[in-house]
Amino acid sequence: MESSGADPNLDLRGTPCPVNFIRCRLALETLPCGAQLQVTLDRGEPEAMVLPGLQQDGHAVSVLHTDADWLRIVVTRGPA
Repeated sequence: MESSGADPNLDLRGTPCPVNFIRCRLALETLPCGAQLQVTLDRGEPEAMVLPGLQQDGHAVSVLHTDADWLRIVVTRGPA
């Protein structure tokens, strides 16, 4: 996980499902409730699986940027 002084940043481009979802969950576990994590994912299956999975876990997910091959989301950690 990288940090640029703002929100923690996780670049999961090229990471297959379900590994990318698991890495998101593990990164979120280290953050307090309400903290934000920026995640960069490939389009397609990762987008279709990770976003709903995080929402089902109680986290808020917003898309910050979309590109032809990837997207960047911000995840706000929900209650533990």
